[in-house]
Amino acid sequence: MYKIVGYPRSRAMRVMWMLEELGEPYELDPAMPHSDTVKALNPSGKVPVLIDGDGVFTESVAICAYLADKHGKLTFPPGTPERARQDSFTQFGVDVLEGAIWTTAKNTYLYPEEKRVPAIRDVCRMEFARGLQTLEQRLGNEPYVMGDTFTIADILLGSCLGWASVEKFELQAEGPVSDYFKRLKERPAFLATMAKVSVAA
Repeated sequence: MYKIVGYPRSRAMRVMWMLEELGEPYELDPAMPHSDTVKALNPSGKVPVLIDGDGVFTESVAICAYLADKHGKLTFPPGTPERARQDSFTQFGVDVLEGAIWTTAKNTYLYPEEKRVPAIRDVCRMEFARGLQTLEQRLGNEPYVMGDTFTIADILLGSCLGWASVEKFELQAEGPVSDYFKRLKERPAFLATMAKVSVAA
């Protein structure tokens, strides 16, 4: 059985969602970032950490990619045009959407007050809004970013949109991205994940 170490209201939620989609059982240790438990597994103190037998894996995107490749699900094969396009959506989510949210969070409440740069938050919100426009254009009328096939790119993008909502970023009230986000939140695996997040929080 897999073990996820990390407070579930964090990027650990992505790994939980991934395993729910795969139908794989897992144990959750809701350890906080930078706790002794986490630092013993990851020197940076970041969560999540995935334990698979003797293997200890860090960084949520890398963990999800490992699980997808290991089980041969929720991903296209390496070296294919489809995989390159899938990975481009993953990288877009990390660079553009998550980058804007994470920088805002750090300069709102994570950094010591004297280290924060409040003005950068407006820039981040502008970049995020532009990112949503790009996502809308790339998504079109498809149900998922890879057409009819749900992949780990959707998990990453869905978690970014959820995080943005928590951080009070302005999301589109209607249109392709709004419909896409709603579709992701209606997936049984997502609902199962959120139920476990609520219990563990």
